[in-house]
Amino acid sequence: MADFIKTQNSFADGEVSPEFFARDNLNGLSRLENMDVLSGGGLRRRRGLASVAELSSDARLIPFSVSESAEYLLALTNGHVLVYQGNTRVADLLSPWNYAALAKLQYAQRFGTMIFVHPDYQPYVLEQTDGAFDLSVFSFERNDSDMSINMPFMKFDDTDGINITVSSNASGNNFATFTTNKAHWTSDDEGGRLLMLGKQWLITEYVSPTVVYATTNSTYTIPSSSVYDWAESAFSTRRGWPCSITFHQDRLIFGGSRSWPGGIWMSRVGNHKNFNVGTGLDDEAIFITLLSQQRQQICTVVSSDNLQILTNVGEWAISSKPLTPSAIDIKQHTSVGSVASRYLPPQKIEGATVFMSAGKKDIRELSLDQLGEYYNANDLCAAAKHLMNDPVDLSYNPDTRQLFVVMANGDMAVLNQNSALGISAWGQYKTQGQFKSVATVGGETYVVVCRDDDFYLEKFSDSVLNDAGQYGFSFTAAAMPLRASGHNATMTRIRKISARVLDTKTLFINDARASLPNEIYADDAPGYTGDVSVNLLGMQRNCASAPWKISSSEQLPSTILSVAIYGYYIV
Repeated sequence: MADFIKTQNSFADGEVSPEFFARDNLNGLSRLENMDVLSGGGLRRRRGLASVAELSSDARLIPFSVSESAEYLLALTNGHVLVYQGNTRVADLLSPWNYAALAKLQYAQRFGTMIFVHPDYQPYVLEQTDGAFDLSVFSFERNDSDMSINMPFMKFDDTDGINITVSSNASGNNFATFTTNKAHWTSDDEGGRLLMLGKQWLITEYVSPTVVYATTNSTYTIPSSSVYDWAESAFSTRRGWPCSITFHQDRLIFGGSRSWPGGIWMSRVGNHKNFNVGTGLDDEAIFITLLSQQRQQICTVVSSDNLQILTNVGEWAISSKPLTPSAIDIKQHTSVGSVASRYLPPQKIEGATVFMSAGKKDIRELSLDQLGEYYNANDLCAAAKHLMNDPVDLSYNPDTRQLFVVMANGDMAVLNQNSALGISAWGQYKTQGQFKSVATVGGETYVVVCRDDDFYLEKFSDSVLNDAGQYGFSFTAAAMPLRASGHNATMTRIRKISARVLDTKTLFINDARASLPNEIYADDAPGYTGDVSVNLLGMQRNCASAPWKISSSEQLPSTILSVAIYGYYIV
């Protein structure tokens, strides 16, 4: 039996999984709820939530930052795009997406324009001009000479062996009847385009699985035999639309589609609506397909130092600078894989790309090695996987150095990260209700919260101590099981637990109220700063549980700098 004094003055590793409780090199906790880890290693009660607006239904939040004076937040609901600036709604636009479609909606912004893509919907463009907003269908560039469209065309696998017999059509000289040698057409082909006989054709009417009507922009000569050399537009109602999007080296990049999941389409340099590959000049459009032994489904594309391509089975990068048709240096670097069932937007943190892994249990940090040649995908939540419970949204606030991850059950995991100071601490946020979505714009972190079946837009605020002006919340920090001199304790007797605190009044240590000077409890008195303690806590035979727990429901910005326990133990 030996006496001990054990002080913890850094909580830099945050809440960790029980499997790490035997580690002596962690400054961790067994529970961290509604508290943040500060840069100095201490703990502080999280900020409260300020009300912004009541929403008519659930929503997905997307940042839309045009300039320092024009910071907007988009709240996408069922068939609407609500635009907020601060606490004011400045626009309500009708949209084509129902709420179920929002999970796979991806976007990319350049100046005052944001383009949305979804595998089942045509791309749409949101434009902000002089404070006004407009949402319209994205259109590929049209050539004035023959009215053809500079969109990509593909030879899909299921068209092998499909020959087209071209015959005249009573609708006019520019119309034709296309008859295939076996069933091929569907009603979804209407409005689609073909590239054949050196012309673009628009399918105007579906007649049967073997017959459609089409038109072109000039007269044509009926070929003497059926045509086997033809291609379809890469994107259409039948073939699907781009799944992912980004801007890179002044090209618009589309990644993957429903019918070509491993394709990457890159626009002409400086002309983001022109995807005509032309003759392969340096500034012309580019198309490539990811090839490997595994089927590659592109989940998202990210513009960083290189063009990063995140698929369901691995992480690729194109490092070519400049990016030209004749110089495509592409390779797979890691084999983690990303979530394909929904879009969890990758975040930029300290120069790295942070993304959710395919198993939804890892948050990975994709970063180049010291030589700048190969990417690594380090696990940011290796010691806190128990907090990853089906993530549905995430956002990083660079001002507060916090990564917010919303879970399907309505809880939120929060990473406080500061690599320079050795802080990488996960904890949990809870509120009266469920967190549904999160986004950061202009240094402010906004959330959608469901309370009593109603939905609200709120934001974290340093000046607010409760949630939505009426809901208090408790905070809790609990230690990892006691280890002394590198050993697990089998029995302890704790005589005293003390904590050094800032700006607090009511604090419970192991469910016993810590004593403070009486004058502290006056309504107009400031919070107490100093040491608080609880004595004579008795014998603890279950040493696999936390030796101390500190909690409170007070509405003050309480801070815990250190915790010390005094007693004796048996190993």
